Amino acid sequence: MLRVALTGPESTGKTTLSRQLAAHYNTSWAPEYARAYLELHGPKYTLDDLETIARGQLRAEAEAEIQAIQMDRPVFFCDTDLLVIKIWSEHAFGHCPDWILEQIEQQHYDLVLLLNVDLPWAPDPLREHPHLRQQFFRLYQHTLQEQLSHFAEISGPPAQRLEQACYHVDELLIQAE
Repeated sequence: MLRVALTGPESTGKTTLSRQLAAHYNTSWAPEYARAYLELHGPKYTLDDLETIARGQLRAEAEAEIQAIQMDRPVFFCDTDLLVIKIWSEHAFGHCPDWILEQIEQQHYDLVLLLNVDLPWAPDPLREHPHLRQQFFRLYQHTLQEQLSHFAEISGPPAQRLEQACYHVDELLIQAE
């Protein structure tokens, strides 16, 4: 089973692209658990909330994988990953819980799509830092390079993003054959 994660700063189109990719490849996707959690509990969060969100994200990914297996599909998509939680935790609280860091090291994605900040900011009550998107993008980029992750940067208008993402996923599928 091939796992593809979409990551990057806020308002870069992760949810839209992950839905498009799941539809294109007729497979499942794990929605961003943080959004549902924060919509239910409010936009203020604690370190304990981030830990709960991380566990929820892991459950969502496990469920999406099971769905993809049941659908007999070779790939599924994750709308965000624990790297997002790590970066937010370090930004908001100065550190990230060890178990999340350990989980990031243990997690394997066959491909990570890092979405660039070249889309316009879309205001949303759950989004916090429109002026820090470029700084966060560099953090994601640096971390993925340090982890030696197989990742590709995705940029441009929505149609171009889908085209770029499909190219990288198609290459992954060919390599997996």
